[in-house]
Amino acid sequence: MKKYFTPFEKISKLHKTIILIIWLVLLIIIWFATTSGEKHLFPSPSQVLTGFTELYKEGLVVHIFNSLKLCFISIFLATIISLFFAYAWSIPVLKSISEFVTKFRFLPFTGLSFYITMVIHEARTMQVWILVIFLTTFLTTSLIAVIKDIPQEEFDHAKMLKCTRWEVLWQVVILGRLDYVIDVIRQNLAITWMMLVTVESIVVASGGLGFLIKNSDKFMNTGRIIALQIIILLIGLGLDAGINYLRKALFRYSKI
Repeated sequence: MKKYFTPFEKISKLHKTIILIIWLVLLIIIWFATTSGEKHLFPSPSQVLTGFTELYKEGLVVHIFNSLKLCFISIFLATIISLFFAYAWSIPVLKSISEFVTKFRFLPFTGLSFYITMVIHEARTMQVWILVIFLTTFLTTSLIAVIKDIPQEEFDHAKMLKCTRWEVLWQVVILGRLDYVIDVIRQNLAITWMMLVTVESIVVASGGLGFLIKNSDKFMNTGRIIALQIIILLIGLGLDAGINYLRKALFRYSKI
């Protein structure tokens, strides 16, 4: 028992699972206890269950697929654009452009979306490009950091093999760090999923989970809001686990 409270102590997967189950049980007990009275801040389990039922009847599955489609399209386009800027960072004439792109991550979300709505009028396209622009700034920043962290020994080794500068870029940076690229995408997927719901709540014409949250918030239906939060969390965890599994399956000898 003492090792459970010792910093940096290694425990087995079975013990980790047991600890997780214990915390979940405690959380459920606290939830029931704090929502048993007439007045309570959070909705009761029965209200959340009712929220799940109502959401399903209103086409929850369709809205989930709409959100996932928006997520995948946005992350795909943002990844392609970000990879171009990240790899261009190694070329002196393009380096300043790549670094300039990373500075846009400090821009406010609402301000940029206002100008995008003036240029693009189709709701789904508008949502996609709002996400792509913001994701590109974060992805480019992370990918450039990956390139900066490549040990000098790897570049020296490639030069000793008589590789040209373009071959060094291809072998060391592009091929040699594909596993890191997938991990960067996995890390930024959480930002995508969080921003996606916000974007859908701003531009509601195309539906999605953000649309459902905005409607639930409008009518102060706390049971539905918590139900949607649980759904969003579970889908996000599933996407994270799926990409992590894919990375480990494709790159079994990765050092990450």
